[in-house]
Amino acid sequence: MNTATLSRWLLFGEWRAHLVQVTVALIAIAIGVAMAFSIHLINTAAFNEFSAASKSLSGQSDLQVRGRKAFFDEALYPVLAQHDGVAVANPVLEFDVAIPGKQQNRNDHKLKIIGIDMFRAMRISPDLLGLVEEGKTLDRLADDAIFLSPAAMEWLQVEQGDSLQLNAGLQAVTLRVAGGLVRARAGQRIAVMDIGAAQWRFQQLGVLSRIELKLRDGVNHAAFKAKLAEELGEAYWVTEAVDQEKRIANMSRAYRINLNMLALVALFTGTFLVFSTQVLSVIRRRQQFALLRVLGFTRQQLLRQIMTEGGILGVSGSLLGLALGYAVAVLAIRLLGGDLGTNFFPGVKPGIHFDPWDAGIFFAVGLGVTLLGSIIPALEAARAKPALALRSGSEDTAMAKLSPPWFALICLSVAALFTQLPPVFELPIFGYLAIVLLLIGGIALMPRLTAGFFSAALAKWQRHQSGAVSTLALARLANAPNQAAIALGGILASFSLMVAMAIMVTSFRISIDNWLGRVLPADLYVRAAASGDLQTDAQKAIADLPGFDRVDFFRTQQLTLDVNRPEITLFARPVDKADARNTLPLTDDMIASESLPENVMPIWVSEAMVDLYGYRVGERVTLPIGTASNEFLVAGVWRDYGRQFGAIQMQLADYQALTGDLGVNTVALWLQPGTSSDAATAGLRQLPFGAALEISRSSDMRALSLEIFDRSFAVTYLLELVAVVIGLLGVAASFSAQTLARVKEFGMLRHIGVMRRQILVMLAAEGGLLTALGMVLGFLLGWSISLILVFIVNPQSFHWTMQLHLPWNWLAMIAVIMLVAAALTALLAGRRAISGEVIRAVREDW
Repeated sequence: MNTATLSRWLLFGEWRAHLVQVTVALIAIAIGVAMAFSIHLINTAAFNEFSAASKSLSGQSDLQVRGRKAFFDEALYPVLAQHDGVAVANPVLEFDVAIPGKQQNRNDHKLKIIGIDMFRAMRISPDLLGLVEEGKTLDRLADDAIFLSPAAMEWLQVEQGDSLQLNAGLQAVTLRVAGGLVRARAGQRIAVMDIGAAQWRFQQLGVLSRIELKLRDGVNHAAFKAKLAEELGEAYWVTEAVDQEKRIANMSRAYRINLNMLALVALFTGTFLVFSTQVLSVIRRRQQFALLRVLGFTRQQLLRQIMTEGGILGVSGSLLGLALGYAVAVLAIRLLGGDLGTNFFPGVKPGIHFDPWDAGIFFAVGLGVTLLGSIIPALEAARAKPALALRSGSEDTAMAKLSPPWFALICLSVAALFTQLPPVFELPIFGYLAIVLLLIGGIALMPRLTAGFFSAALAKWQRHQSGAVSTLALARLANAPNQAAIALGGILASFSLMVAMAIMVTSFRISIDNWLGRVLPADLYVRAAASGDLQTDAQKAIADLPGFDRVDFFRTQQLTLDVNRPEITLFARPVDKADARNTLPLTDDMIASESLPENVMPIWVSEAMVDLYGYRVGERVTLPIGTASNEFLVAGVWRDYGRQFGAIQMQLADYQALTGDLGVNTVALWLQPGTSSDAATAGLRQLPFGAALEISRSSDMRALSLEIFDRSFAVTYLLELVAVVIGLLGVAASFSAQTLARVKEFGMLRHIGVMRRQILVMLAAEGGLLTALGMVLGFLLGWSISLILVFIVNPQSFHWTMQLHLPWNWLAMIAVIMLVAAALTALLAGRRAISGEVIRAVREDW
């Protein structure tokens, strides 16, 4: 028999004999690769599609001029159109409008309208030109014509020639669907109008959103951009297409990378199952390998044999994971959309593209972690002395090198150090490295912890003169700690990961629920339709209605403080002057109201403003509010879970004094005792403009917010369930393999009079005790990891803090399931192990 034939015979013989253990390891690797690959496919597809959709709106422009606010004076347009070096200047007005009858308080009830100059757009943004009926070219300039993308037509259930009613502020606007936008991206819900008609119809006279510039041939883009930015001053941003792509990438980068990291941690957990499977396989075949060595098998051949087994396992699991990941990605796109339940990529309908290069990377990762789990048992088998390995009872010494605690202590120490390091490129790289090191260090400590715990338990148990079965179970666990630690490693890794994610998600959800109670204190909230304002007469009409105890008016708008970041939100509202904590969910970082100087205007910034823009309490900052930039004092920091990229609160009176803008777009209403929300809503609807109002109860807004949260964390919930499944598979594989490897031990026990029933009880006790210890240690390790997720990863990724909450009911349920699974697995495997003849079980020792 040649070496290749012998290697193949050894491989298939082992896998046929222990198909369940091999299948479990294969599934663990496949699940880990599938989760990581599917998340990568979905995120890449959504980002690329959203980027392509944004490019189609910007067209072939070289530069774009935007204001720090959402809109700016159109007087800038003729200045840029006549500027030296500019070939074409294309004015654009972009805004959202509400659709009557669509669900309120959600982004999918709004339609994006783009106002363009048809003659300029022909040269810069031809994709935005609507397709008109033959002979009706002038419809592109008609004041009642609107052109819809195919996705918008399908969503609104209209066709060419139909009428479409939209809400503009407090008025309804009826337009004619004059044609379609055939070049719009799939899923892109947009509408295009003549810019003059859009300004007039939707009360946006005299303002623009951006001006797209196409430069003359030979003009140096970088030099022109720098010169124009200097000429326009701080009120405007001059950007390129690459800036817009960077901005889009920054919107979702933290979410995408965190999901990928969590998926890779799940894959890393699967490594321990591979390690457990390979170690138990090596221990079980220890005497076989020693015999092969005696018969002439070299160390290199033996090492190659075990690594080949691990490599084939990794190749098979990774290929299966890639196929499963692709299928999961396609299914997730259909069920959750390209944003995985979030709203980072609205209005896109991405298609999954299989990139061989990306697939190769994830295949290499899956194969790499499998080989990583195989290398230690392979080295031990190759280095073992045949004479010692041929002896019975030497199995536990096989992994004795794992016992020294110095390696574990180094990992835990470095992990603690990494938790103190700052983010890298605004990402918690060291936080995730700390999690990995905690897992490695915790599992590396298992032999010492197992031996110490069960030795102490055995000594205490013997002092009480307990039964033989329980003494045997504890003696086994105390005197074979390395084998017990192998089974414990898979339980520890999976259970700790599950605990950590459960605590993180629960903490976040409860924190958001509590926060919503602070930021939505009123009974009703009233808004004008998208892009509309409530002027003073409308405000007075609402305030004069009976049934309300208190009425507060809000003004919100978007500001761009950094061209490479998404806009921040400015809230102008009444803030309690005596104590701002009565109005805002402030952290402890604040200036008391009585300590505020009288000569400056205070603002309160969200936690993201501190991390992203460096705002500190007590500092004076300049913001583009009003006709010129004005100075403000940062008076406090507040928690904001609704806006990841920053928000600022200021007094409404200060805002109105600076801008002269008396309009508002949100009203908070507190009901008088005895007044129902239905009666108050009916009263608001009776107003002349009542039909155009969006009226929401705070309870409904709160429920919707939590629904959005659950949808956004759907993938995290899935990863949590994956951790549970991997843990249960690990329990089954570890105990089954260990039990089958102890056939000779059970045969000897049968020879000295131990009954089958007693052996089964002993196995169930061992499984239960070992799993219980694993869950206790897993809970401690998972709790430590959750601290990193809650207090390091989340603040560094999303710039908010939260309180720690533990889901005791969920954790108890999973603990009971894993405990029962371990005991049942040990029983089932034990029945098989003791089903043979007693003499046959021990004949190799005779």
